[in-house]
Amino acid sequence: MTLERFFDLFEEELRLFPQLTNYHRFINNPKLYNFRKSYLVQRYQFMLSHITKPGSVILDLGCGYGTTALLLTMLGHKVYGITLEYYFDKIEKRLDYWSQYGDISSLKIEYRDFFDLEESAQYDYVLAIDTLHHIEPFPVAALKLHNLLLPGGKLVVSEENGNNLIAQMKHFRERGFKRISKYYDERLQKEIVFGNENTRSLKAWRKQFLKTPFKIDEDSVEYIRFYMPKKHRLMENSALIEKEHKLWKKNAFYREYFFFGFNFVMSKE
Repeated sequence: MTLERFFDLFEEELRLFPQLTNYHRFINNPKLYNFRKSYLVQRYQFMLSHITKPGSVILDLGCGYGTTALLLTMLGHKVYGITLEYYFDKIEKRLDYWSQYGDISSLKIEYRDFFDLEESAQYDYVLAIDTLHHIEPFPVAALKLHNLLLPGGKLVVSEENGNNLIAQMKHFRERGFKRISKYYDERLQKEIVFGNENTRSLKAWRKQFLKTPFKIDEDSVEYIRFYMPKKHRLMENSALIEKEHKLWKKNAFYREYFFFGFNFVMSKE
């Protein structure tokens, strides 16, 4: 399985099961196709560049529909995904589809609260794609993440940039100042505290992790997605990504307030 092959099969799946397109939306609108797909591809390329141990044991934290977990499993890893999403019951149908193209017997996905996980070192990697800003209280969660990793393990993170001005306005319209909420989960029969799009800047994440034994891998940090959809239609994808990469490194103002997301890795010594 290669990333290119995975996306070919993934797009075929999206056309077979339209209910998935409300979550993975990049085939919904041809004008937004490159814009949306490029963002996901960059996140996956980052992830794969840092998950380098063959046959590793991975926790996919907040795995959603299981797309990332499926990819990692088909690349030979043992993956445990947890989610609290309402569409959990639809994942079984996805497993039937993907089992045609590779061995997914080492994949396990459960509806489970992160704070209910057994706290023992057992994972080579914990993957968090658009997940950390939902976990509260985060200081407690960060220490638990550290304890879940084996010595030398890594927390691989892709997050929305909490300083992005456009995203800030959107989130404020949706939730106002209420960044942390609670709800009662009927399936788990317990109250869940969650971050309501409680996104942070990279500086704010650094501050959160200072309270833990984690160490940030400075060379891993990268910002992604600056240009709007029209630019993605006019330029070849690799050239556009290269241009963005140069831009975030030299322009701090654009980097902090106009790049939509960033990636980074935290290491357990």
